Formats: sequence, C-alpha cells, structure tokens
Amino acid sequence: MNPIFEHKLLATRRHLLGSMGGGIGAIALGDLLGGSARGANATGNVGALPADPLAARVPPLPAKAKRMIVIHLTGSPPNLDLYDHKPELVKHDGEDCPAEYLAGKKFAFTSGTPKLLGTRRSWVKCGASGIELSDAIPNLHRVADKLCLVKSMHTDQFNHAPAELMVYTGSPRAGRPSLGSWVTYGLGSENANLPGFVVLISSGVQPNGGTSSFGSGFLPSVYQGVQCRSKGDPVLYVSDPPGMDRAMRRRTLDALKDLNELQAAELGNPETMTRIAQYELAFRMQASVPEVMDIAKEPEEVLAAYGATPGGASLANNILLARRLVEEGVRFVHLFDWGWDFHGTNPGEDIRDGLTKKAATFDKPAAALIEDLERRGLLDDTLVLCTGEFGRTPFREGRTAKGEILGRDHYPDCFTVWMAGGGVKGGHVHGSTDDLGFKVASDPVHVHDLQATLLHLLGYDHTKLTWRFQGRDFRLTDVHGHVVKEILT
Repeated sequence: MNPIFEHKLLATRRHLLGSMGGGIGAIALGDLLGGSARGANATGNVGALPADPLAARVPPLPAKAKRMIVIHLTGSPPNLDLYDHKPELVKHDGEDCPAEYLAGKKFAFTSGTPKLLGTRRSWVKCGASGIELSDAIPNLHRVADKLCLVKSMHTDQFNHAPAELMVYTGSPRAGRPSLGSWVTYGLGSENANLPGFVVLISSGVQPNGGTSSFGSGFLPSVYQGVQCRSKGDPVLYVSDPPGMDRAMRRRTLDALKDLNELQAAELGNPETMTRIAQYELAFRMQASVPEVMDIAKEPEEVLAAYGATPGGASLANNILLARRLVEEGVRFVHLFDWGWDFHGTNPGEDIRDGLTKKAATFDKPAAALIEDLERRGLLDDTLVLCTGEFGRTPFREGRTAKGEILGRDHYPDCFTVWMAGGGVKGGHVHGSTDDLGFKVASDPVHVHDLQATLLHLLGYDHTKLTWRFQGRDFRLTDVHGHVVKEILT
C-alpha cells in the first residue's frame, strides 16, 4: 500500500472511531482493520499481530515435520544425468528430436530440430529399494533408502528467475511471500535468540529470483529470511559499532522501542511492532549467532564427513551450518548454490566432467546431512528438500549443438526433486516420465502440489494458511495445489 494513502486511511480510522464511538462506527472500524490484521494468527481468522511474532506456535494439524532445510541448486541440475535414467534416450542419441515433442514449444536457447542427447553417466541400483542413481552422486547411493524421489515434477516457467519464484512464492512475479516466510509465519521459531528463517548462499551469487526468493512479500518483514555469511560478521551490522558497548546499545534500543510504541499507538501500523521485534532479535543475535555459525567447534570427523573447512564459504560448510541451525531451533533454513545451469557453453557446464566436478561439491555434504540428522535423532521430524527451478531437455542445447561440449536447455515439463525425513517415504519413487524424458507419464506433481504437501507435513492446510492483502486472502499455493498423499508415511 502507498504509505501516504495508508497514513490517510489510518487517520480516517481514528476519526471514525472518535466521532462515532460504538455501534455502526465500531463495525465499520472492524471492517477497515480486517485488511491488515486478518490472518495474523496464521489460521485465517482475524487477529492482531502477536506481541512476539516469532514465538513458537503449535500447528492446527498433526505435523510430521517440525523444521525444514531446503537445498536449492540454482540453475537446475540435469535430472536426466542424475536421477532419471532413460536407456531408450541413449539408444536414440544423436537422432533428430521427434517433431511431436517440439510442436508448440518454446525453449530458452534452442530452435529448429535439435539432436537427442542420451546420458553419458553410468547408473546403479542403490540400497534395498533399488532406486537408480547416477555415478555423479556416489555418496547419495549410501542414503538411497532415505530418499523420496518425485520424478514427475512440472512447472509453468522456463526461465530461471520466474521459475525460481514460482517454486518458492507460488507466483512467477516478485512480491509474494516465500515458502520460508509462510512457514515461519505459521510456526514461529523454537529459539528466541535466533532468526526463525535463515538463508545461506554459496558460490558468491544471489539466487536468480533475488531476495524475493526468500523475502516476506506482503507479510510482516519479521518473517523474511535473514541472510548469514560465512566470513566476517555472520549477519551484517550485528556487531556493536566502534565506540558502542552492549550497555549503550541496550539503552539505544530501549529509547527506540519507546518511540516505536508511541508511533504504533498513534498509527496502528502492525509493521511498527515488527520493527520492535526485529531490533530486539538483532540484540539477542549478537551473542547467539556467532556461536552457532562457528563450525570450527565441530569434531574433525564431522567436518571430514561433510567435506567442510572452517573459514570457507562452500556449500559443504553451509549444509553443515544448516544442521547446526535446525539443531538450535531455527525453523527454516534455505540454501542456494549457484552453478547448476548445464547449457554446455563451457567445460564446467558439460554433463560429463563438468557435472562430475560440480556434483562433488554437493553430493558428499548432502549425504552427510541425512546421516548426521538421523544419528542425532532429528531426521524423523526434519524435512529436507533438494530441488532446482525446472528440468533440462532430453536434447542438446541449440547454441552448442555443433560443439564438443554436451549440455541441455531449460525444460519445465519434467524434473526431479528429492526429499528425506519429516514424514516422507524413504526409498520411494513417485511418478515417472516417458521413455525419452519429454513428458510426465504418471502421477504428475505441479509446483503448487509440492508446496501444498510441504505445508501439510508441517501441520498446515495450505488453503487455510492465509494473509489478507489488498482485499483478498492470499496463500502460498494461490488457488491451486493438492497434497501428494502417496509420498507420505
């Protein structure tokens, strides 16, 4: 809402209350207030923003998961070279793509008639379940019986930023609350001294969707993801500035709190109370965040299992940090790792050696995370999700079709995600694609269905976790989504 208009509206509310008192005036006031207050108690009912918006809350439905870790492989890994083995595609490698698969389709960088591209990876049936995984991810072979693979994912977007926003906000356009914000809004945090929602970014590059991929949208900003860093202050400006000690900062915050409370009483803007809560959390974080972010405190065998190195900024470090954070009560940890856009425009994007090298940065710590969570008794109620924003084509990317480097274009029609723990079936494969990997063949799962399922596992009906904004109740899944019951324990 425009701040000037909002101020005038609030002034109108005060005038209305003062001039008309009770009766019809009170009714009208209640209706006006509904726009900013509805859904504030995470149930869809009218209520005020809680005094402590990050206080831990019990979800309305039985929950299998209490917390969540999301590993986003930014750029989207080649699903046909990692998780979805297509021997028939290998047989037809190098042939022209059948016309029926191209009719009416648009691709990011491919036109004309591309050549089919069979995988160069070898494949192994893993664990008691016999889940097939490629040789690019050998460590995940050990935990195959803990994985739930959904091979029938599909989305509406074929470019990175809108597709990433679609996965995490339910919309391809910026401005909607992210998955982590919805979860934190619904459940709060189990540690009053840490953010409810933490973001960790490796490879030094922001997500394709920018901060909107972990932003709070129209939810109060206290629910947005707090980005932590591997070097320097874990959170920017969390340390006291030169010349200011803890006591002086405490007095400063107390003065700001008094001023903000006066403003809240005057204007009635819930965001003011959010600001107070953020200042207080930042003060508490000064002691708690550096402690939990220091992976050097981990035993050598744990660091070795993850492939983590204290002081670095690797995905391995961040995955270990994710375990430490959820163990300390953080509700939602979102990791973004750049470099999974395998077009084949350079050797690093080749589905052979390039994928081997890139997957090595992810495979070992991801497997270690699952084993570590299980060893600590956390896996059963911690939901782990690993995904990209879409899939990759079963044919060669158009720009590199005549080169020696093998890569794939963006593809929204089919991709694979995996989950572990938190109420999903281990050693389970849901859905399938056709023999060439072009179409979902069974049990399709849209991005909105995935979102509905994640919220269900955390104890929420996705149709009822809402926030009233601009005259209607919004939700993560918009007007879509169905829980994928077949993957639930």
